[in-house]
Amino acid sequence: MLHPAHAQTLDLSGSQQNGPPLPIHISASQSIQWQQQAQIVTATGDAKAVRGNVTVTADQLIAHYRKKAMPPGAKPVPTPASNTDSSDPLNQGGNELYELDAIGNVHIYTATDNAWGDRAVYSLDDAVLVLTGQHLKLTTQHDVITAKDALEYYAQKRMAVARGDALIVADDGRSIAADTLIGYLAPPTANGQKPAPTTATSQNTDPLDQAGQLQKVDAIGHVVVRTTTDTATGDRGVYLPPTGLARLGGDVHIIHGPNELTGNDALVNMKTGVATLLAAPGRQVAGTILPNQANSVPGAAPASAKK
Repeated sequence: MLHPAHAQTLDLSGSQQNGPPLPIHISASQSIQWQQQAQIVTATGDAKAVRGNVTVTADQLIAHYRKKAMPPGAKPVPTPASNTDSSDPLNQGGNELYELDAIGNVHIYTATDNAWGDRAVYSLDDAVLVLTGQHLKLTTQHDVITAKDALEYYAQKRMAVARGDALIVADDGRSIAADTLIGYLAPPTANGQKPAPTTATSQNTDPLDQAGQLQKVDAIGHVVVRTTTDTATGDRGVYLPPTGLARLGGDVHIIHGPNELTGNDALVNMKTGVATLLAAPGRQVAGTILPNQANSVPGAAPASAKK
């Protein structure tokens, strides 16, 4: 479902294939406070942080930094002249950013992706971004993802999680909803290149830069899959975007207009809109079909409904 071309995802790690991490630039309309002892930089009022192609805006930004650990026997590397601004400790060679907190009216965006929430915490040590608050929303070129409790990115695991009334809606109207949705991104190829072609100017090889190539979605609790013609519900499910197939298990219902089938397992083709109810070993499938409506129930041959 998530398949934007040349996606630029919301990764703040600032890592590059070659060379040091990208610097982070912070600005604000009211104040920037540098607490040297606490090693915190706080920007207040229309605060903005820019790192690479990712921009974070909020009412307040709190950047936590520390001295870089020196390998045994290593000598300090002189800071480049361009990075010696004493008012910007995050861009000095001896310091490194390890956490960025965004508070109030948070908006994180790139050229292709946007995320909104009341609060965001990005841990660079763990490469984890967590968005919380009201009206959580993430948009890509082809999808809108919403959640009630949290939206999370796990870069190293190549995983994204939406918690609490989680919903993914594709631009063609197909959707999958559940208590929790867990998306797994395509891994890098052996040579470090992306599975799909990208522009020649794209240098970021972080796994999250492949968020447009979602390979699998696990849906947990109160799963609802909607196509243009059918609604299928179950206790759990797995969706494979490359094939458009979703498999539902548990207390499964397939609804097509006034017709409904029930069972323990279902296969839904979200590309064709065809939903097929499957019988578990030793179990039966059952359905309620209105007269003259049997042929309109996808995947439900009369014999299957009578098992």
